[in-house]
Amino acid sequence: SPPGLLLLTSFLLHVKEDRASPTRLVCDNRLIQKYIVEAKDMEKRVGQCQALPALRCPAVLPLVDFTFQQWKSKSNETKRREILCDLALLLGAAAGAQGQVSDECGARQLSQLYRHANSFFLLLQTFSWEAGHWEPSCSPHSMEQTHIPSIFLTYRQLVQGKLRFFFYDLAKVSCK
Repeated sequence: SPPGLLLLTSFLLHVKEDRASPTRLVCDNRLIQKYIVEAKDMEKRVGQCQALPALRCPAVLPLVDFTFQQWKSKSNETKRREILCDLALLLGAAAGAQGQVSDECGARQLSQLYRHANSFFLLLQTFSWEAGHWEPSCSPHSMEQTHIPSIFLTYRQLVQGKLRFFFYDLAKVSCK
């Protein structure tokens, strides 16, 4: 996928062989702005699909809203783990919805959202400030939705909110 490939390529271009530092990716603020625009475009395009059916099996979506004060008080590792949990739920919701949608337009948009979210998921797994690897044992606050556009709304809110602020926080310490 071109967008997922772009994210991976950007990541690889910013990693130095002698000192692998995935946080280099966050130093160009234009990238996260590009991903926000793409998330908005996906949300808009899925809204233009013809009569998407309600999901028979509801999608479990993360609640991605937060207060800025609470966000600032968390460590970067805590933020990363929280976003990984949100992305894991989103990936599951997108995959589950794909299996329930026969409409070509909706299926194509869900596939694109899955690729974008998975790119962020894989990228964030490369960051770590604590010993050990991320385990999928988190239980973020969630809600069930039967409307496909809700998956896209949640993804856009995640990229526009937590991911953008996380990248901003990383840039403050990594981009000097």
